Amino acid sequence: MAPNLNGPTTRFSAMRRTAIHTWQDRIRDPSLTALLILQIGALFVAVPLAAQGRPVARVVGESLVLAVVLIVVTLSHRPGAIFVILMGLLATGASLWPLPPLTQALLGRGGSILTFSALSWVVAYAVYAPGRITLRRLQGAVVLYLNLGTIFASAFHLIWEISPDAFEHVGIASPGRGPSQIAVMLYFSFTTLTTTGYGDLIPVSPFARSLANLEAVIGQFFLAITVARLVTLELEDRRRGRP
Repeated sequence: MAPNLNGPTTRFSAMRRTAIHTWQDRIRDPSLTALLILQIGALFVAVPLAAQGRPVARVVGESLVLAVVLIVVTLSHRPGAIFVILMGLLATGASLWPLPPLTQALLGRGGSILTFSALSWVVAYAVYAPGRITLRRLQGAVVLYLNLGTIFASAFHLIWEISPDAFEHVGIASPGRGPSQIAVMLYFSFTTLTTTGYGDLIPVSPFARSLANLEAVIGQFFLAITVARLVTLELEDRRRGRP
């Protein structure tokens, strides 16, 4: 006998999924604001503190990461994104084990790239979904922009760890390993993303130069595409709202 696909259990499961998705949609906008605040705290407060050797920086950074993961898991409709984030965190955690330096670099930087790529996947779904464009969705677009800089910073960091001569320092001291190196790579990544280019840190290896070119191009296209998409969504929402 074929199973009854329309039985009470199936209907209850469908109603539960609908309720969960409705709740996620309701908290989506406040979650984007929380993500932006946490990311600003991590990038522009925790990282500089860590580069200065402040003990509190690690506690702050770990707390911010856990909060971000909790928000993403709560916000996401996509189990695949949650799986990728968890794999990225596992890889980052494994990089802390006593492993060969190259393996540690691949796990640490690869885990960071996976985690922030999955986070961008979740946030992009919330930012570019149909509906009215609110201030919080614009904040989500800022989160995406900061994620781009963080992902490229991890890639630059990996290149630097594999090839220490991939970057040339002009007028600045060569940073040590650990938090100082992370802070420098974030600085270089965001100056490249915004096409600022102060010239105090110069990519000299072919891979570093190619990645810098790619980031600069993506940074400009992201701004143009995001503005066009959000304006289109707002116009569509207003058109549907006409009597």
